[in-house]
Amino acid sequence: MNIIEACQHPKIFAPWFRKPETYRAWHAFLAAMFGLPMTDEQLDLYQHHTGRKEAPTEAQREAWMVIGRRGGKSFHMALIAVYLACFFDYRQYLAPGERATVLVIATDRRQARVILRYVRAMLDNIDVLKAMVQRDTADSYDLDNSTTIEVGTASFRSTRGYTYAAVLCDELAFWRTDDAAEPDYAILDAIRPGMASIPSSMLLCASSPHARRGALWDSFKRYWGKDDAPLVWKATTREMNPTIPQEVVDRALERDHASAMAEYGAEFRADIEQFVNIEVVEACVSPGVRERPPVSGIRYRAFVDPSGGSNDSMTLAIGHNEGERVILDCVRERKPPFSPEAVVAEFADTMALYRVREVEGDRYGGEWPREQFRKKGISYKLSEKTRSDLYRDLLPMLNSQRVDLLDSDRIVNQIVGLERRVSRGGKESIDHAPGGHDDLANAVAGVLNASVKPRNTWTSMSLEEAFAQGRQHR
Repeated sequence: MNIIEACQHPKIFAPWFRKPETYRAWHAFLAAMFGLPMTDEQLDLYQHHTGRKEAPTEAQREAWMVIGRRGGKSFHMALIAVYLACFFDYRQYLAPGERATVLVIATDRRQARVILRYVRAMLDNIDVLKAMVQRDTADSYDLDNSTTIEVGTASFRSTRGYTYAAVLCDELAFWRTDDAAEPDYAILDAIRPGMASIPSSMLLCASSPHARRGALWDSFKRYWGKDDAPLVWKATTREMNPTIPQEVVDRALERDHASAMAEYGAEFRADIEQFVNIEVVEACVSPGVRERPPVSGIRYRAFVDPSGGSNDSMTLAIGHNEGERVILDCVRERKPPFSPEAVVAEFADTMALYRVREVEGDRYGGEWPREQFRKKGISYKLSEKTRSDLYRDLLPMLNSQRVDLLDSDRIVNQIVGLERRVSRGGKESIDHAPGGHDDLANAVAGVLNASVKPRNTWTSMSLEEAFAQGRQHR
């Protein structure tokens, strides 16, 4: 039974398609993905959404879906995962005791739970599939055909060591981990060797688009419209899910046109750029130097990024200048949950080693950070620059290699993960990507700004000029 037949079967997936006419585009995609015969309508949809002319005659080993938000990606990820796990037998490719894995990778635990609920509903309510379940856990199902359906979050370390029958990557454009500067590429590179043992294994990556970078953008740019390449399917929210009211899209367009065109129109954002590339940042790193001990006669400065202890990390950076160079000496990060008072005491002890009696930071928490540091004999000075301004002024220092960073993947990855945004009014800002973190990057940028000797060319430099200088260095 092919996947279209399974979707139409009253005792299998048909109950999930209560309004079959609203799933025409999805059925066309499934026919293309699995190399099934197409109706004239499905062929028209296929040509429109792929830019191709010839319909595929066999199942795709790799497919990329650029689809607007609420287009039905998560449900169909779960549907395909269940179909591939339950309707195929991979045992001829497995060693004794080995299991084939159909892995669904979500952006985070919340998204993983959404997909798992779809998987669980299908396996619990379809009798013929329920009979196949041997064991179920919080995030996986073992089936009696030596296949496991597993739902996890984006990490290149946790995806190694499996034999994959299929890997389905949800919201790829928004993967953010601390494992690598380019987590999507790193995770996909870790996955591909695990797919080599099963000739029919599939890789399916789906996401609403974001910035023009990363694996999703790269695949769209390279493969869309090409018949002899991995399948790329691009569609707006309403093209895939016409039940979403047009007025919802219209209101979003009125609020923020660029964001809504990405969210609902499936267009990659042209108003977001990478802040700085990894080669520039790595050129400023002293390999193997994790921390520099305090040295007598040097004046050190400190910058703190406070946190209440529930959501974000609280970070501290200490540095100094040597002539025209700015040196990062020490960083501390405490991830939540934690006691803010205890972390302030720990940071105060670290600053004491470097003879620092004043720390700079932002206005987070009002009087609270100032009061807590004051109890430890440390003056808390409010930064005159916003977070975005700190990053703006850090950029020319990185481009000219006038900073000396510690050897820390988290520092490098957080700086590389920053994005430059341009609002409708033309105002530019720099911040972490959606779902990302910049607590360490903020503290590092703050202390490097505080330690540098003022230079008029920096203080008067606009963000556009800083980026122009960066392009020259690249």
